[in-house]
Amino acid sequence: MASSPDFVEYVCFQLRHAGEISFKKMFGEYGLYCDRKYFGLVCDNQLFVKVTAPGLEMLPEQEQGSPYPGAKPHFLVTELDDDRALSSFVRKTCSVLSAPDVLSGGKKKKTSGAKRNRRL
Repeated sequence: MASSPDFVEYVCFQLRHAGEISFKKMFGEYGLYCDRKYFGLVCDNQLFVKVTAPGLEMLPEQEQGSPYPGAKPHFLVTELDDDRALSSFVRKTCSVLSAPDVLSGGKKKKTSGAKRNRRL
């Protein structure tokens, strides 16, 4: 079952105190970003957040699961009503994640120095 856009919007609204929250449709589900850092997924109307050391410190007993077959375990966050606690959890998770180098999502083409400076 694919996630509903309304559920994704609700999750993003609940995370509004964590930073700049955005999402991107990926393979029929949604990738979640905080300040351009990928931190989790919404799959089957469930919130999955990457497992990090700060996240484990904050919620050591948090249930884990895989958002899709073959994926690494993620925190399966079922308590979405406390927006401040949820935002704090995501903010701490993102504190150890790196931002992407390229924002466009495209791959850079490798070119030699001679070709790079040539005019056509």
